[in-house]
Amino acid sequence: MTQPPPPRPPNEPPSPQGEFGAPPPIPPYTTPGYGTLRTPLPPARQQPYERAQYDQAQYEQSPYGHPQPPIRKKVPPIALVIGAAVVAIALIVGGGLLYATTSDDDPGVGATGSGGDKSGDGFGGSAAEQAPADPSAKVTLRLPAPKVAKRQVDSVQGSWLTDRTYAKSGLNQIVGYDAASGRKTWTLPLSGQTCAGTDTVTDDALAAVVSEAGKRPANGDHKPCSQITVFDVNTGHKVWTQSLGQGSNRRIFEELSLSGNTLAAGGGLDGGAAFDVKTGNILWQPDTGECQDVGYHGGAQLVTVRKCGTYGHATYDVQLLDPVTGQPRWSYKLAKGLADVKVLSTKPVVFGVGNGADTAGTITDVFALDSRGRLASKISIDAKKFDFACEVGKTEGCAKITVGNGRIYFATRSQETDSGSGPANEIVSYSLETGKRTGDRVTGGDHHDIFPVRMDGGNILAFKTGAAKKGSQIVTIDPGTMKQSTLVETPATPAVRNMIGGMAPGRSNSELHYSKGRLFLGQPLIGEPYADGGQRYTAVGFGTG
Repeated sequence: MTQPPPPRPPNEPPSPQGEFGAPPPIPPYTTPGYGTLRTPLPPARQQPYERAQYDQAQYEQSPYGHPQPPIRKKVPPIALVIGAAVVAIALIVGGGLLYATTSDDDPGVGATGSGGDKSGDGFGGSAAEQAPADPSAKVTLRLPAPKVAKRQVDSVQGSWLTDRTYAKSGLNQIVGYDAASGRKTWTLPLSGQTCAGTDTVTDDALAAVVSEAGKRPANGDHKPCSQITVFDVNTGHKVWTQSLGQGSNRRIFEELSLSGNTLAAGGGLDGGAAFDVKTGNILWQPDTGECQDVGYHGGAQLVTVRKCGTYGHATYDVQLLDPVTGQPRWSYKLAKGLADVKVLSTKPVVFGVGNGADTAGTITDVFALDSRGRLASKISIDAKKFDFACEVGKTEGCAKITVGNGRIYFATRSQETDSGSGPANEIVSYSLETGKRTGDRVTGGDHHDIFPVRMDGGNILAFKTGAAKKGSQIVTIDPGTMKQSTLVETPATPAVRNMIGGMAPGRSNSELHYSKGRLFLGQPLIGEPYADGGQRYTAVGFGTG
């Protein structure tokens, strides 16, 4: 089985980037299948349409009718033996025309935005995060990276935060830490190294992770990513674990997403599946004939990207699913040639696509749909002027983009300021109703970069890099005035700057959690030690008060 490519050259120390040393550039390494990595589709002939300029956008009514998606039949609850092989379940095959069931007074794409942990409820809605009298934070957690063999890369993907606990994946395990003190509270062994995890937790603190089916030997070979485990983040209790299929026929999963009590697993070449997160019972499995679900994005609603056809001839649909039955409520068909769909929000449904060659890790156009799955606006953007990062082969969103208040917020790329004192960037927005640029604008300031992290009610939570004498910050931005208030600021010492730099906040697969004065940064992959003896970390935490 193919091993992951090596990390950066062993004698190359981290180089400065902005206010902190840049992380060791981990090579392109798609975490999903570990040996069954999905190759991006080769560019097909693109469907031409006009591209708008940086300050313009276009919108149009969808010319596409509803396709005929397969009906996913609900699978009756079955008794599952935890940790044992699962009885083979026949794939569901069906068909039929499925229409939206929304009423005439359903809202469009205006006030509400809810895309998991990256969107919020209504313009100017109540924010949970309040600025403290003193945002100065101290280091509460630093997790040294375990030793990695020369020219190998190991996975520690996955981290989760509740009011009580920060949990971080280690090698073949997940470890819980007290969110306030950083004290270790529990350890949960896993079958192997982690491959993917949910970005969010349920209201009762459940999260899920996919791990390899066995531990890696010394040569770094690894087994498929087939083992799904649901656990309680606060206690470390394993709620259930299972895989689908047996032996070499075990199903591989590359992404996990939560929507209510439904855990959707997808991204593999064998199609997806959905489970009851509390019991592990299989809810549904989509047909994997000519068409298959590429991946899922949960949150307030559950959205899938469905692919039909083969390389060079594939077409894609974005579908809103009933999370319990898996049946599409509506389907939006993309123009032929558009691929690499990234779902940016699930309520309203907003997704980005790449138009042209070499767009697997970026987006050039954003589509906003109304509650019936009709096109509300299309926003064409110049990727050279905006700063965001999309993980290749993943359906669930892009870093440095968030949706809320009937808007989509982007970070621009840094450029020299009028004062000439150093480069800076801004957060700007587009209206999802009209597709046009709004007047929203907030700057990071000289020598600071700023990018949106998620919505907090109507407020935008953003990460702001530090400078020579200021630490990194989490700020909350009022959507009406675009005024910033600092929630937490890290120490401005060289040691802290280097630790934060190693986490690479804002990278497509980097991990960033903030809640109630606590900031945690993590990285998903680790390589061999620095040649200069510098310490690698898998996660660092900061807290106020």
